[in-house]
Amino acid sequence: MNTHDSNTRTTSLSHRSLIHRARAALRRRFDVSAGHDAGMSTVEYAVGTIAAAAFGAVLYTVVSGDSIPDALGGIIEQALNTSV
Repeated sequence: MNTHDSNTRTTSLSHRSLIHRARAALRRRFDVSAGHDAGMSTVEYAVGTIAAAAFGAVLYTVVSGDSIPDALGGIIEQALNTSV
């Protein structure tokens, strides 16, 4: 075995070690960043549910008032009484 072969193997091993350490560091960084974001979707669903419930309450209040049923009744009555 000559010195060139020995240096090539050492360089190859150091590159493999470097790649292994880089992959391990990226994996750790990904695991940490993914861990902090895990509860985010739950919060988004909760806010969306509250917004939908609030919208439903407002819509129910508007529709159950006197003006909307009277307006719809007037539109239907006008449509039925129209001569063609």
